[in-house]
Amino acid sequence: MIELTNIHKTFGKVHALTGVNLKAEAGTIHGIVGENGAGKSTLMKVLTGFIGRSGGEILFQGQKVRLDSPKDALRLGIGMLYQEPLDFPQLSVLDNFMAGRAVFAPVEARTELARLAATFGFTLHPDNRVEELTIGERQQLELLRLIGDGARLLILDEPTTGISKEQQDLLFTALGKLKTDGATILLVSHKLEEIDLLCDTVTVLRHGRVAATRQRPFDRDALLQAMFDSLPEPQAPPEPKRGGIPVLEFEKVTGSGGRSGLQKVSITIRAGEVVGLAGIDGSGQGIFLKIACGLVPPESGRILRFGAPLQGKAKETGRTTVFLPADRLGEGLFPGMTVREHHLLAAPGSALITSATGLTVSRRAIATHSIKGQPETAVEDLSGGNQQRLLLSFIPDGVRLILMENPTRGLDVHSAAWTWRHLHSRLHADGAIVFASPDLEELMSQASRIVVFYNGKIVLDTPTRATDYQRLSRAITGQIDPVGTC
Repeated sequence: MIELTNIHKTFGKVHALTGVNLKAEAGTIHGIVGENGAGKSTLMKVLTGFIGRSGGEILFQGQKVRLDSPKDALRLGIGMLYQEPLDFPQLSVLDNFMAGRAVFAPVEARTELARLAATFGFTLHPDNRVEELTIGERQQLELLRLIGDGARLLILDEPTTGISKEQQDLLFTALGKLKTDGATILLVSHKLEEIDLLCDTVTVLRHGRVAATRQRPFDRDALLQAMFDSLPEPQAPPEPKRGGIPVLEFEKVTGSGGRSGLQKVSITIRAGEVVGLAGIDGSGQGIFLKIACGLVPPESGRILRFGAPLQGKAKETGRTTVFLPADRLGEGLFPGMTVREHHLLAAPGSALITSATGLTVSRRAIATHSIKGQPETAVEDLSGGNQQRLLLSFIPDGVRLILMENPTRGLDVHSAAWTWRHLHSRLHADGAIVFASPDLEELMSQASRIVVFYNGKIVLDTPTRATDYQRLSRAITGQIDPVGTC
């Protein structure tokens, strides 16, 4: 159905894609894998008309095509589900479903949305605002919108990152139905277990070139060897540390946000701890982090940070406390601004800004954090892994509390390993790291203590070495009685 021949893409002196060849047939799922910065996102943007190619040909159903814009691609039936959903959070589900259509027909669109949602087992109320949905539900809505617009070649960029196991299962079932119906699916993923489960063919990109193309069944070791020069060593969870001074204390805190908010949550996090927060998306862990940072005020209860009451947006936030959101471009960075400009914004104090201001700091951060980009690179042109490295470069010296949502979302194993080495190196003796992740393997390998939220309450609080995957899975689905403070 789609064939890419000798595709090149350059950004100035940087050759992002070099002679890429790829062919995907109708009724198949074709995996695209590679480390962050390998060219996966650039190739997909070329295929969707988001950026133009510098050379090569694209054949769609046997015919050469020009893709000068996403509108050109969608007209042919090519649609992409981006890692960060492209929607309008303030509008309703129905409004987003109709976005971009030439004819405004809300009655017919409501019927069509209900039919498509029922077909794939999605539960989406047409009148709910999108900002009230979880990431997984927003992805479901975007998928239905693309199908409703007639997309028959669907590109999914890291679709399971940051969504619950239940939503992942729904997505996989939907992809199976689309495949059976004759659609072509390109699945960009760093999770080889998803490639094994879903894909008929896989193409490995490395440094902007095709390193391998394989048919099912896949040899996982061979795929990893094609993706990387070397692999990081597996890590055991850090030793639990419970004797440190309190860094963060919640005393019967109630707050609104997510699906369930928080309901009289009490917990103490002490210096030296790395605490992983688990739970179905919207169970309370996300709003817990935002309240802990001071971004969202609690409705009731008491919060102490470093022994002092937290009132509103505390002045010390950003110097001794930092928050890294899961939505890097939507909440953590400013699209349209460069790496250098971000470092200027992150710098303490004020400065006379010229074309050279911040260059030294930016170049040092790029080298220290291995960011694949230049000071004048726009942040939206960085890969997901490099956006995360950029955010990490903003963490100032002296930070005592690091709060994070899905810190390795969309990262390959190398970038994820580097991220955690960096974070552990920044953990001060009198500080703590608290992170939320849907990945049980990440929780078990990086956290010294795991806290599970269910329906706005803490249902399990345990040292990592005292639990296992089965117990965590039961707690995440609410099969353990609520516990008190730990």
